[in-house]
Amino acid sequence: MKITDVRIRLKDEEKLKGIASITIDECFVVHDIKVIDGKDGLFVSMPSKKHVDGEHRDIAHPIKTETREYIKAEVLAAYNQALETKAE
Repeated sequence: MKITDVRIRLKDEEKLKGIASITIDECFVVHDIKVIDGKDGLFVSMPSKKHVDGEHRDIAHPIKTETREYIKAEVLAAYNQALETKAE
């Protein structure tokens, strides 16, 4: 699996800092991946849906830790690049 594109929409909310869409192998897109500023720094939250019981459940998520870390690294790199571009 290779992430072939990452698009970031910057947000300036208290915790929500960006929303990403990733393209995998130029043929599959995952939208609404959130960049969140948590107590231990930035992290990536996969798309989720709020159920009637009030709990949020992921719609799509990586199964392997290595895949999660790869997605996190790619999304945060694109987020940091977007911040740099905005500052210029």
